Amino acid sequence: MARNSLSPQISNSIIEFVKSKEMRKGEHLPLQMLADAFRVSRAPVMSALRRLEGEGVVRAEANRGYFLAVDAENLGDASRPTEREDGEDAVYFRIAEDRLASRLPERVSEAELMRLYELPRSRLLKILHRIADEGWIERLPGNGWAFRQTLTSRQSYEDGYAFRAVIEQQAMLLPSFEPDLEELQRARQTQTALSAGGYQTWSRAEIFKANNEFHEMLVGWSKNEFFLDSIRRINRLRRLIEYQITIDRSRLPKQTEEHLHILDLIESGRRSEAAAFLYTHIMGAGRIKAPQV
Repeated sequence: MARNSLSPQISNSIIEFVKSKEMRKGEHLPLQMLADAFRVSRAPVMSALRRLEGEGVVRAEANRGYFLAVDAENLGDASRPTEREDGEDAVYFRIAEDRLASRLPERVSEAELMRLYELPRSRLLKILHRIADEGWIERLPGNGWAFRQTLTSRQSYEDGYAFRAVIEQQAMLLPSFEPDLEELQRARQTQTALSAGGYQTWSRAEIFKANNEFHEMLVGWSKNEFFLDSIRRINRLRRLIEYQITIDRSRLPKQTEEHLHILDLIESGRRSEAAAFLYTHIMGAGRIKAPQV
């Protein structure tokens, strides 16, 4: 069942998406396309569309799906919910912040974490497995866990951005570089969804994941595993310090516009221009974020 709390967020994202595309009354809103764009399953999108149907924004047609019931220009401003960080997300970020502040040692037991965060083992393990999947903790024999190395200083953070800028630019210039057009279109949908309202409603973790995947996709097109492994490693190292930085959502539309511009350049065969722009894009982001570290 779709989470009730997610439906209003997706509804707002759909409205912003429709407005950004200047869609007209009667245009189709494919369920799977919206689910892919907002990086969620079909269930919360269906729930959001039903909500919008009740508000007269969309209409349902049997065996055909949902269609826009009004012109985009006639839609009012969507509400702007703040990032949802209750429940498991709240504990997840508390663990991240406590580790960055050295309030958690390198090695911890499940019993210690259950006591510190007042969680039953089942909920704690769900969060720990999520962290392990992201690469900043690993399970030890028994019931212990060890945090992995991360970037912790401003200098290491700046060096990480410089490293990324050089590696990602050069990966794009390799003779083996070949874009996957299906991946490119999926990335375009994701970045468009972020620009069209997702930047207001997605969590910090979701935004970080979407942007990581964008850059790792570009490097992956180089067909060079050494380049890709190095970028994955630096992204894992910087994850926690990125969470610590106050997210300025007002700059995210510009960031996604730059991502879309890179895709446009690649798609039109202007790879050298794309590589140069990518370097400037990464270094610019580092200059904005580094002072907060």
